Amino acid sequence: MHRLVLAAAIAGAFIPSAFANQARQYMASPNESVWQMIADTPLECQVVHEIPSYGEAMFTSRASKQLNLDFELQMRRPMGETRNVNLVSMPAAWMPGDAAERMTQLKFFNQFDGYVGGQMAWTMLSELEVGRFPTFTYQDWHHDNKRVEVALSAVAFQQPFDEFTRCVSNLLPYSFEDISFTVLNFEQGSEDLNKPSQQRLAQIAEFVRYSDDIDLVLMATYSDSADGTIAEKEMSERRADRLEQYFLSLGLPPDRIQVESYGLRRPIADNDNPLGQGQNRRVVISLGRTII
Repeated sequence: MHRLVLAAAIAGAFIPSAFANQARQYMASPNESVWQMIADTPLECQVVHEIPSYGEAMFTSRASKQLNLDFELQMRRPMGETRNVNLVSMPAAWMPGDAAERMTQLKFFNQFDGYVGGQMAWTMLSELEVGRFPTFTYQDWHHDNKRVEVALSAVAFQQPFDEFTRCVSNLLPYSFEDISFTVLNFEQGSEDLNKPSQQRLAQIAEFVRYSDDIDLVLMATYSDSADGTIAEKEMSERRADRLEQYFLSLGLPPDRIQVESYGLRRPIADNDNPLGQGQNRRVVISLGRTII
């Protein structure tokens, strides 16, 4: 296994060279290095790398309006004390003459896994793509005179990285928070939603179809006064029934769907004009999600 001696690579950046042999080093050997896609859906992309005797390195990107990336260094033995951590890009053994490059400094907090987010997480992926080894180094909280060095191996990285980037390009451009509470509007005198609301409902359906943790769909339908109290109450009930059947068709079990029809009750606008009637002619959809 290629030994990473950061003090020798970056003179004086972390520890005196006299203590270089005091580092506890964790990295997968070329034969041990495996990167594996463990989530590949329109909601989440996740690739993981085992670091023997230490834990796992994991990159995750999720459906959102914004391109995002989180990196977690999951430790089998969480940090006993908060530590300043240096992140360095180390050249592989097959890159003679290449220098180590300091990337950033961050903190690993007591009893938490290590975390890197945003642009620096993307930079770590870029370093791995060109064959370099992002390496974390920090003072060992067990031994004050020793350091810990944890490296991500670039061996066997390219194919999982290609799969990961393909997955990221197919993520839905909205998150659960974007659709968890939605107000949709109906056409006048009809069980059909208007065009913008149909598009919004399609987004909700797509998210629900791929998600396995939606545990509750609450729907409340309301009417306007254009056709009279009795007719609008019946219309509200038909709209509620139609939406319930729609969500059942997505595979949700009946006990996770709750529908209420309120008719003319609880207007949010003036029912004496077409604009207000259009706002009152609505369904409010709320999604509940299992929290792990």
